[in-house]
Amino acid sequence: MRHLFSPVIRRRIIGGVAAALLGATGAAGLTVPAAAQPAGAVADTPTAGSAPGDPLALTPPMGFNNWNSTHCRAEFNETMVKDIADIFVTKGLKEAGYQYVNLDDCWALPQRDADGKLVPDPVRFPNGIKAVADYVHSKGLKFGIYTSAGTKTCNSAGFPGALGHERSDAQQFADWGVDYLKYDNCNNQGVDAKQRYLAMRDALRATGRPIVYSICEWGQNKPWEWAGDMGQLWRTTGDISDSWGSMLSIAKQNLPLAPYAGPGRWNDPDMLEVGNGGMTPTEYRSHFSLWSIMAAPLLIGSDLRKATPETYEILGNREVIAVDQDRLGKQGAVLSSGGGGWVIVKELAGGDRAVALFNETDRPRHIATTAEAIGLPKADGYQLRDLWQHRSYNTAGEVAATVPAHGTALYRVSADRRWAAHPPAVELGTDAAALTEAGNTAEVTTTVTGLGRTPARRVSVRLTGPDGWRVEAASPTDADALTTGRKLTTRWRVTAPAATPVGAYELKVSAAYRSPQGTRATAELPAPVHVVVAPPSGTSYASDLPWLSAVNGWGPVEKDTSVGENAAGDGHPITIGGTVHAKGLGVHAPSEVTYYTGGRCTRFTAQVGVDDEEEAAGTVAFEVWADGEKVASTGTLTNADPATAVTADLGDATTVRLVTTDAGDGITSDHGDWADAAFSC
Repeated sequence: MRHLFSPVIRRRIIGGVAAALLGATGAAGLTVPAAAQPAGAVADTPTAGSAPGDPLALTPPMGFNNWNSTHCRAEFNETMVKDIADIFVTKGLKEAGYQYVNLDDCWALPQRDADGKLVPDPVRFPNGIKAVADYVHSKGLKFGIYTSAGTKTCNSAGFPGALGHERSDAQQFADWGVDYLKYDNCNNQGVDAKQRYLAMRDALRATGRPIVYSICEWGQNKPWEWAGDMGQLWRTTGDISDSWGSMLSIAKQNLPLAPYAGPGRWNDPDMLEVGNGGMTPTEYRSHFSLWSIMAAPLLIGSDLRKATPETYEILGNREVIAVDQDRLGKQGAVLSSGGGGWVIVKELAGGDRAVALFNETDRPRHIATTAEAIGLPKADGYQLRDLWQHRSYNTAGEVAATVPAHGTALYRVSADRRWAAHPPAVELGTDAAALTEAGNTAEVTTTVTGLGRTPARRVSVRLTGPDGWRVEAASPTDADALTTGRKLTTRWRVTAPAATPVGAYELKVSAAYRSPQGTRATAELPAPVHVVVAPPSGTSYASDLPWLSAVNGWGPVEKDTSVGENAAGDGHPITIGGTVHAKGLGVHAPSEVTYYTGGRCTRFTAQVGVDDEEEAAGTVAFEVWADGEKVASTGTLTNADPATAVTADLGDATTVRLVTTDAGDGITSDHGDWADAAFSC
């Protein structure tokens, strides 16, 4: 589930409560569940959470969970759940493969009844849980529920967990018609994780009902090493939030775990945030592409009653879903990741390969591999299927794209003897994101590169900008033919109107060409341009200047307050070592804030540290980068450290990045403050 606190704050609170309770274990009568077995007893039953011999989740589960969009608010109720089931059918999501409609926390009353049974909240679910499950089943779908492997669930209201009640709760779930159980990790009293999750596995098996078992242990005890003998999927990370930084951090934690995944055994990097509004459409397509190539469960986390057509287009892309649901069941593996350009390859049933070219940087980036490198046999030509554009091309073996900032190109590549039936592939490239001050002229260079086994003929290229912008070609814009590796390079002069506000704008590169058979083909690429203004002369606080870009692990970067992790403006006064600072930036690692300095600023200074609101938690490191060169760093800082002075000589840098990392130990309450951050210009 998503919690009112970040996973790290939540765990800090849980840990303190657990420690206090464990100190009174004898008085409270808390014991290890009788059903728990030693860890060595796990491996004797390969099909967990289901009846013996009844395999479950041979492909990653697909469905819906309410938490990311509703949390514990009143809008989470029986009507919403039924509406989602209806939408699965009417919008074609059921046909696309989505089948589970799952409840998260807050569905029950805080107290069990006199018989120790769970009681559904009569306001949220006036007809009970079984009636809702029956409705979901009537649509040809499956129904899921949530509880925790502790005395209470994760919500602060204190709903009952299943620790010590595994047999009773599992039977109650089975009687209601539950098909999927998400089993969280809060208030676990320090009981060994394997014992707690094994106890519920055995309880689910004892019901005789096939129930997919989702182990939500947050990756604390490396469940990928042992949970495959208990459940069908296990969380590998802390909770996701609806931000680029959070999604990227979680993907990076999950990607190395590919060897542990397979049919009925899935690494779970948490639910989807697509459509919740905290990322751009490009970032949401990357999110969906990465989860699919990682063979991750696809659990929609947005309120589909409010979803836009673009959200439905992303979630319903059946070609991308087919990568996730491929019956071979392999998780994509990282082939390369240098400089923020990732090549991730997933072997598919039948011998094809899915290839994600993923750009984590804030500028367009050329990313490439070859058919040989991704494991395809030698062939005269290959079919390159673009899974977002739904177009097929031929290639001589190069798999390449200039990928927009935070974007992902996703392909299905095959050694198809019919490759010649498709037009040749080309790669559009640009050196944008260009930086220009309003009224000035910037130069942008574009390229069209032939990738096909056959030549691209009668090639022409255009660059267009927003209304009122002047875009002029300064070199040829066409070529008779582009054979494999040959380029058409065009220089353009781009001028933004003098009154253009500071901000990001999008140009568009488009190319048209013909195959040898005369078939017309087109390609497009966004080319971002930032209209900027240099800082004024003198000293300026960073929080008073516009930034080029800002990414944050949880919630938005805050100006002059600490980060609050949710909506903008929800932070507190910046406080380090007991000293309150009126000016600065509040961030949550991993974070990057980039400024345009235009070669006019000589020095950056700040007082940095972990905000006092994190008490004993949090480890961060601060770095200053000038035009790609690290010019200052602090090393690891904790809450016990006082504010640390940072001074960086900027030289004639055009851009400066303020980077906050998690110091290599994960995002554990990593509220970092750039207090009194200032540029001298």
